[in-house]
Amino acid sequence: MSSERRRAPRYHLVADAEIVSPLFPGFLKARTSDVSLAGCFMNTTYSLSLGTEIQLQVKYEGTILIASGAVARSEPSMGFGVSFGSMKGAQQILLQKWLEELPVR
Repeated sequence: MSSERRRAPRYHLVADAEIVSPLFPGFLKARTSDVSLAGCFMNTTYSLSLGTEIQLQVKYEGTILIASGAVARSEPSMGFGVSFGSMKGAQQILLQKWLEELPVR
């Protein structure tokens, strides 16, 4: 039996992402895999420390989600989990629209 305690259901959503952090110049390219209303996993060879605050843009089906968040989990050479910060209404609605058409993982 799984003892998973996530705040929201996860969905398999693969999308390109750009991440900005004060820790590096420019932006970091990544791809999402698991996405929920509470956060997502960023697949990239770079790892960021737990708690690192980031800004991200996720591009999916011609639309762009803009959100802030913090690194909640780090997996060396695989990427990191992001816990979303508060989102503006339109961004929250866009994320909900993306997820409502996908099966829950």
